[in-house]
Amino acid sequence: MNPRSGHLERTSWTREDFDRDLSEATEIFRLERMEEPLEAYLEVFETVQDTIEDLLEETVDLTLLDPIVEKLLSRPEMLRGLRYLTGPPISEDDLKILVDGSLSASAIRKNPEIVIRIIQLIRSGLDRRRFPWISEEREATPAERDTAIIASTALIASQRVATVRRNENKKRQEERVRQALDQCGLEEVTISGRNISTINQGPQAGQFCTETHLGGKKADLIVGLWDTRLMPIECKVSNSSTNSIKRLNREASAKAKEWIDDFGRLSIVPVAVLAGVYKRNNLEDAQDRGLIIYWSHRLGDLIDWIESVRLSVR
Repeated sequence: MNPRSGHLERTSWTREDFDRDLSEATEIFRLERMEEPLEAYLEVFETVQDTIEDLLEETVDLTLLDPIVEKLLSRPEMLRGLRYLTGPPISEDDLKILVDGSLSASAIRKNPEIVIRIIQLIRSGLDRRRFPWISEEREATPAERDTAIIASTALIASQRVATVRRNENKKRQEERVRQALDQCGLEEVTISGRNISTINQGPQAGQFCTETHLGGKKADLIVGLWDTRLMPIECKVSNSSTNSIKRLNREASAKAKEWIDDFGRLSIVPVAVLAGVYKRNNLEDAQDRGLIIYWSHRLGDLIDWIESVRLSVR
């Protein structure tokens, strides 16, 4: 269907449409990445390097880790450093699951077993290529120590820069969609309680809200269409075709299915606004599962469809 035709049917893209927009979105991604300043990475690198140097110094090159782990856990930068001692690193969410508890200072005081579990995890998963002296039960040489610091710093700095980039890109994307909705005449409102359990609790016709839970799942924006349906919008930025599986199929598509199951296909119009790099077959799969796809570089398509709904109910 041509999204500009004014029909009320949900927008459905052809393979050729996806190929066209994928090509343009990928080129935009390349240009934006090339414009990123190297200084941002170097600044993070210096900060992280100081942390790793302090971590090795305070633990005497990890040989006296056990007595001060509890103290280190109370410092966010040190907690991050500890998570990156293993190979591969352990995410904070995974660490909470593995130790079966919160990592807050109060939780650790109430349950000292958490510290013991963390020490066991670090010891069993320690990257022996970066820290060979531990498994060989000897002192680290100056060269080994320097190599371990640089390698650990690069791991953490790269991940932090990628996380900041992703978060900032998503915020910019959400703001662009918010501005587009505002400029087309929709009224921004705040939902009481920030949780929508029924269609009537959502934005009314001609309104929209930001970051609100819909049936238990958070939507980045929710539009009240002129025909009383709700349009939850997920904004997704992917930096690789592999990453797109998580961003699109495991997140946006999964939410779309739950919203349709909870509220009904006639009441919900789930949308993903995409930017970055994706695989066409993942886009086709998401569309087949009920997710409607628009692009950050073609927000006019989304606005045109919303306007077509308004015209249809006059």
